Amino acid sequence: MTRRFTRRGLLAASAMSALAGCARDVTNGTDGSTEETTVRTTATTARTTVASDPSALDYDLSVDHDPETWTHYDAEWTAPSTAPPALAFETLVENLEIPWDLSFTANGELFVTERTGRLLRYESGEVVDVASPSDAIDAGSVEPGADEGSWWVKGGEGGTMGVSAHPNYPDVPVVYLYYTANVGEDDVVNRLSAFDVAADDPAATEVRLLEAPADIIHNGGRIAFGPANYLWVCVGDANQKPRAADPSSLAGSVLRVTPEGDPAPGNPDRGGSADARIYTMGHRNPQGINWLPDASPVAVEHGPGPDEVNLLGDGGNHGWPDVRNPDEYRNSDVKRPVASTAIEETWAPSGCRFYTGEAVPGLRNRLLVGCLASQELRVVTLSDPDAELPPLGETGVRHDEDWMDDRMVATTHSRLKNELGRIRHVEQGPEGELYAIVTNRDGRASGDFPTDRDDRLVRLRAAE
Repeated sequence: MTRRFTRRGLLAASAMSALAGCARDVTNGTDGSTEETTVRTTATTARTTVASDPSALDYDLSVDHDPETWTHYDAEWTAPSTAPPALAFETLVENLEIPWDLSFTANGELFVTERTGRLLRYESGEVVDVASPSDAIDAGSVEPGADEGSWWVKGGEGGTMGVSAHPNYPDVPVVYLYYTANVGEDDVVNRLSAFDVAADDPAATEVRLLEAPADIIHNGGRIAFGPANYLWVCVGDANQKPRAADPSSLAGSVLRVTPEGDPAPGNPDRGGSADARIYTMGHRNPQGINWLPDASPVAVEHGPGPDEVNLLGDGGNHGWPDVRNPDEYRNSDVKRPVASTAIEETWAPSGCRFYTGEAVPGLRNRLLVGCLASQELRVVTLSDPDAELPPLGETGVRHDEDWMDDRMVATTHSRLKNELGRIRHVEQGPEGELYAIVTNRDGRASGDFPTDRDDRLVRLRAAE
């Protein structure tokens, strides 16, 4: 692979190291200007058989499950009442190929996925290949600086997406990967697998933990270990709306599983044929999940039309496909969003991070959301309803409508609008630094993107 590093980028990266064809019917969508509604044939049901035994990894995957021992735990946290600061960035690495996720380990290593089928790691200031699952699809990409409008690359929204290192890494050198796999002619699934990255050939150590429906669109993809060391998995509805309302299907859900891939204790009991790995259901295309300092989960998901931020703490049904708009929420008992773009322009949200670091103090205790279609970072302040709320300023929007989740009041502000392009994910480093990746080579960027420097890993800071 060819990568270009700025001199500053090399130094920063070194510091981090130290620590098939189809017919198309195009309509309006939220991840760009259009959305395909007729797609290639995909698996009609999720394969749920574990393809191999987790004990084959030859490591003890068990972990403690006490959220109060989590590094970021703070039961008494409060939201800031000030507006978030203006932001600046510095480029660390250039010419990545549709990077999708970042996972820092406790010892400072950084894993990165590229949607074209690769798991990468930084070593001594260089991008190093770690594993390329043999049946992972190559999602395709446009060239850096491409000026032709090509909203659709061959992999659609699938590919090699979420990554998360085991909580006891590097003692347990296991990394989890969520990717779209070919399983037959014109047949794909989204797969969660674990890999021994200390092996000579990590791809050969793959242990398949679960499979979920996949499609050209709505694949979800974010995975992350939460405060209690359970693995959370965001699964899209795979362009089949009814599946999101079916508790026996993994589609359109947020899963919570053990490191071995089993249902986490305490998941909601929905009875009957319901899949016990499902924590929340009724989602369209969740692509981001993170946690408030009191260990409460929060997720973001794509529209259509309204995008949402949802509090997931009680493991309920979030309504898709039957409930999405204000009047539908008013007349339903499903879980309501704490923020919705029904009252502002679409974001097409992807990865998110609740920031607890000190490197950018004005962002502390706020949810940071990478946005694709709106090409911005959305800063979401989640306040107690009785607390002083941040001022709106030029870009602020208050989410306090009567049809929203009233446990918190969300105030959103736009930052870095059209400065980086499509921000795919935001992540916090071990020392509290703040990083973002952009995916302008997926064929959907607008304006001046992609540039000849895309795609990029950047570090964010407060503007001087």
